[in-house]
Amino acid sequence: MKAAGGTVFEKDGTPKASVLRAMERAVEVQRPLVLANIRRLQRKHPQATPAELVSIVEKHYLNTVTGGGAAVGATAVVPAIGTAAALGLSAAATVGFLEATALYAQSVAELHGVHLSDPERSRTMVMAIMLGEEGTAMMQSVAGRGGKPWASSLGKMPSGVMGSVGSSIRKQFMKRVIARQGTALLGRALPLGIGAVVGGAGNHAMGKGVIKAARRAFGPVPETISGELAEDLRQTPDTP
Repeated sequence: MKAAGGTVFEKDGTPKASVLRAMERAVEVQRPLVLANIRRLQRKHPQATPAELVSIVEKHYLNTVTGGGAAVGATAVVPAIGTAAALGLSAAATVGFLEATALYAQSVAELHGVHLSDPERSRTMVMAIMLGEEGTAMMQSVAGRGGKPWASSLGKMPSGVMGSVGSSIRKQFMKRVIARQGTALLGRALPLGIGAVVGGAGNHAMGKGVIKAARRAFGPVPETISGELAEDLRQTPDTP
């Protein structure tokens, strides 16, 4: 257990720098991948409205993060893997959770007409959503939105303001994700099948929190799709 933990944590219990860098990179999903994800859903559900597509994205996201936590937790039961190795796998699961969250948040953004090609703005949006109430309050304050949805203002913020708020969001995000996922990471490594339950339940709860924060960030779903996705629909011939 000690050897595996040493690959993830420093002696003071904080995640190693390599783990922190992986966490930061995990929330940087490129926009072409986001658009490809939505186009795939549009092909599968050609008659779906934007609101229905958002619901599908939410369901897929929750299933992905819940299943990921349970799958990694289950490895602690396998004798050949054991609790020590499961702890290392849990670090990878944490990065996987962040990647799934980034893809989810940016997919929902596109369906709401929030098109962010700037990686810094996209990253700040994802981190703010993951911060929940704290991130919502910070972004609403900067955007001057009061209690209203704030995500649509991201593309309009001056670069200087964006850089400042992005730095603040990043600091709080890293503190919070270490606290949240640190507990979940250790929980997923529990032996005798307990880790599967804790991992799945923990990720499910965090995923629900992310969805709640995203709904507050974006507000009601538009009735029509805009941007490149709308152009795709215009170029697609009607099928009988």
